[in-house]
Amino acid sequence: MIKRDEYLQRLIGFKDKQLIKVITGIRRCGKSTLLKIFQDYLLQNGTEENQIITINFENPDFDELKDYKTLYNYLKSKLVPDKKNYILLDEIQNVTDYQKAIDGLYILDNVDLYITGSNAYFMSGELATLLSGRYVEIQMLPLSFKEYVSAFPDKNDLPSLYRQYIENSSFPYVTALNGDKEQIKLYLSGIYNTVILKDVISRKNIFDVSVLESIVKFMFDNIGNITTPKKISDTMTSKGRKISNHTVENYLSALTESFILYKAGRYDIKGKQYLETQEKYYLVDIGLRYFLLGAKYVDMGHVLENIVYLELVRRGFKVFIGKINSSEVDFVAEKNGETVYYQVSQTVMDKSTLDRELAPLKNIKDHYPKYLITMDNIPDVSHNGIKQLYALDWLLM
Repeated sequence: MIKRDEYLQRLIGFKDKQLIKVITGIRRCGKSTLLKIFQDYLLQNGTEENQIITINFENPDFDELKDYKTLYNYLKSKLVPDKKNYILLDEIQNVTDYQKAIDGLYILDNVDLYITGSNAYFMSGELATLLSGRYVEIQMLPLSFKEYVSAFPDKNDLPSLYRQYIENSSFPYVTALNGDKEQIKLYLSGIYNTVILKDVISRKNIFDVSVLESIVKFMFDNIGNITTPKKISDTMTSKGRKISNHTVENYLSALTESFILYKAGRYDIKGKQYLETQEKYYLVDIGLRYFLLGAKYVDMGHVLENIVYLELVRRGFKVFIGKINSSEVDFVAEKNGETVYYQVSQTVMDKSTLDRELAPLKNIKDHYPKYLITMDNIPDVSHNGIKQLYALDWLLM
């Protein structure tokens, strides 16, 4: 079992706090494993087994509890009086009107509640209103490069492990498939089909599946590119699939709500304002791109950009695309009132490329940290205060 220490520490930090711990993330990213790791932590630190109640609602054994009132009564009957009870509910969105059971459990003094869900729908609407100010969301992603490397005994050849990481997938179970391409393909097919069928098509009542799949392929092929609904609509129309901007927006919303895509908005650094147009989208797992599109031409710079974006999200940053005059800064990352700027490039060994990548950062007049991240494995250097870092070292920090 791969340790997910960063997520575990977040759960431990909120343990016994009067907040519902909500763990969200794409299917098979490790939410169930995290609950198991947390359960082990509780048992190793003085909690008795009868104080822990854990239910996975993807397990048919618990089908009879998928009615909120039945679930609430069942859990209440299991509580140990005069002791703290830890309730861990996995894939809670499978319970009808689950928000009513959650609200009822929350008000009990001796309950510490943890729930997971595989799409953003379950934390929208009534539940979000009902629990406003009473929950903390922990957004979970598949394995970071650091976590992925920890699964292998030989950690010396980092470039080789990085290639495996992006080509095979960052979903945790893939590390147990020993690089078997056929098994990995079948496994990723199952994840992809489940997300698309369950979390997108059925919940959004999408009837033209082929159009959705065309948009998915377009998005997977355009990670790191500025994308607008009109651009996608025009591309589809040119290929004989007429589709409105509104429909494209609806499909993109469904894909982000299922956590298969992440949207990065734009920020005007000079004007200090958030912009409403020309967002970029990043894929939750590059292995899914290889699965769906094969090994056709891949812009490795955009792949690295995707990896860096996800890593910044993992580290708790809010991430935007930066605009400075007519130039672009790949990422403006904000956390706890601090800002960090990142430029990402596959290589800057060519001087003209280096100058081009540094120029937007040099145009920023504030004194927040600025970094250039590349795959050039050279000692850390500084360009007038802009630190150049080797991507694989940065990912392992």
